[in-house]
Amino acid sequence: MNMSMYEALVPSAIRALRNLTHVLEKIAAHAAERSIDQSVFLNSRLYPDMLPLMAQIQIATDMVKGGAARLAGREPPRYEDNETSFEELIARIGKTVAYLESFAPAQIDGSEERDIVLKMRRGDLHFKGIEYLRSFVLPNLYFHATTAYAIGRHNGVALGKMDFLGKSD
Repeated sequence: MNMSMYEALVPSAIRALRNLTHVLEKIAAHAAERSIDQSVFLNSRLYPDMLPLMAQIQIATDMVKGGAARLAGREPPRYEDNETSFEELIARIGKTVAYLESFAPAQIDGSEERDIVLKMRRGDLHFKGIEYLRSFVLPNLYFHATTAYAIGRHNGVALGKMDFLGKSD
C-alpha cells in the first residue's frame, strides 16, 4: 500500500500537535505546582542562540499549516505570533489542528510534483511537493516539537518518551 501525500502530512501532523499540547499542559502544570511564572518556561531555551519555547510552538504550527496550504495550492493563513501564555499557545495548536482537519485528501493528494517556492531572507527555496513534505515540513515539525519537549525536560518537567509519542491509536 502506498501512502498518499495527505496521509503522510495531515494525520502525522495532527498527532504530533496533539502530543505537543499534552507536553505543554504538563509544563504548565509543573510551573503552577511550583509557583513559577509561566514566562520563565515560555522564554526558556536550550542554549542562548536557540529560540525559546514560545517560538518552537509557533514555528511547529506554521510549518504544518503552511505545508498543507501550499501542497493544496492555497496561500497559508497568517497567525500574529503574539501568544504570551500556555493557554494561548494551546489555542494556537487547536486552531492549527482544526485547519488541518478542514482539508480533504483530494486537496493534497497528487501534489508530489507541485512547484513550491518559499521566500526566505537568504533567498528563495524551490521544492517539488514531495521534497517539500519530506525534507522541509515534516523535519521542521519534529525538530521544533522535540525542542519544545527538550526545553520542558531541561527545566525539570517529568516528561517521558510516551508524552512525546502519544498513545497508539
